[in-house]
Amino acid sequence: MNIDPSTTKYMIQARMEAEGIVEKPDVVGAVFGQTEGLLGEELDLRDLQKGGRIGRIEVDVQSKKGRSEGLILIPSSLDQVETSILAAALETIDRVGPCKATIKVEKVEDVRVTKRNKIIERARALLASMVEDSKTSGSDLLDEVRQSVQVSEIVSFGSERLPAGPNIADSDAIIIVEGRQDVLTLLRSGIKNAIAVEGTNVPKTVQELSKERALTAFVDGDRGGDLILKELLQVAEVDFIARAPRGKEVEELTQKQIMKALRNKIPADQYVEMYGLSGQLYKPESEFPEARPAGAPPGRAERGSEPRPEPRPEPRGEPREFREVAPAPLTPTTKVLNPKLEKYREMLLQLGGSSTARLLDEGDGVVTEVPVRDLVETLKTAKQTRAVVFDGIITQRILDIAAEMNMHSVVGTKMGTITKQPTGVVVWTRSDLAP
Repeated sequence: MNIDPSTTKYMIQARMEAEGIVEKPDVVGAVFGQTEGLLGEELDLRDLQKGGRIGRIEVDVQSKKGRSEGLILIPSSLDQVETSILAAALETIDRVGPCKATIKVEKVEDVRVTKRNKIIERARALLASMVEDSKTSGSDLLDEVRQSVQVSEIVSFGSERLPAGPNIADSDAIIIVEGRQDVLTLLRSGIKNAIAVEGTNVPKTVQELSKERALTAFVDGDRGGDLILKELLQVAEVDFIARAPRGKEVEELTQKQIMKALRNKIPADQYVEMYGLSGQLYKPESEFPEARPAGAPPGRAERGSEPRPEPRPEPRGEPREFREVAPAPLTPTTKVLNPKLEKYREMLLQLGGSSTARLLDEGDGVVTEVPVRDLVETLKTAKQTRAVVFDGIITQRILDIAAEMNMHSVVGTKMGTITKQPTGVVVWTRSDLAP
């Protein structure tokens, strides 16, 4: 239907029903014919239409099963009173063509209100778009400039031309990631010492770097990350392992998630023990003499080709980690332990080789036993625990949680990399408790 907007202030909408088949000219003729002279000369439809006060009458008629129904639209530029009178006059029509008919006015719509509502809705949408564009334009500009700088900062390192951060050549510690996009993601977070392996086949460049630098493997939290990690552990000297949250990739992480994952990195020795990867840890020949304690006889197992005897008296003192070297024979001395420490020593001997942790209460009674792999999460909720004895490596994360939970003692097989010792937590290792 074509409605002339120039003559429209109000829209009369009426529904017509006829007992027979009628067409549009029949309906229009009935409207003009049966209202003629009914409302006087001032409201005569023909005169009003000629004067532009009434627009073109639009009718949409549908016929079905011997009956006709239709919608009548009459645009009006009269005032509200005159328009209402004209609308009421339509309901007096009782015949359309040769058929009986009824007309019911459904509504008289103020077209200006409808237009205003449309204007408001459209203006709201335009304003929201303007605000969004103005809000993001600054950040988009910064991101675009930052990203272009980051892309320019990526270097090609080594004979394989691996994507890497600009500090890869000079940094004492490096981070191994899977692909170029991971390097870019770390660059956005200000980390410039990352290098990508570009697949599960670890390049020679990375293998050589691992012999000289402290290496952290930062892998995806999916099966692809597992495969890359297994390959790295077999061919390179991995010092620490960081994982993206389960089901996520490194390139998807925010800066906060990246920093959290790197802070929570685990020593490779402990990771291998926790997840049962024994036999998959790379063991360079040159590591044996470096790992020997001071005072050990020189020249024994210099290249790791012969097994060393274990002279220590305790039967379960054999180290379980592939990278740990058996200590030198202990000098026979007499060490007197108080009953508490003696109890800790006995527990540690009992737990040897089991990868299990015992949580103790204030009286050193056993609260519960859990696998070492679940120790961190268990300690976070163990409010009654005051000490823990476990068959594993004491890490910074375990000490931090112990301090938060007001624990007084942590007993493990050996110390990992500890950067800050909590003042309220006493740490004992197997060598500290040896008789």
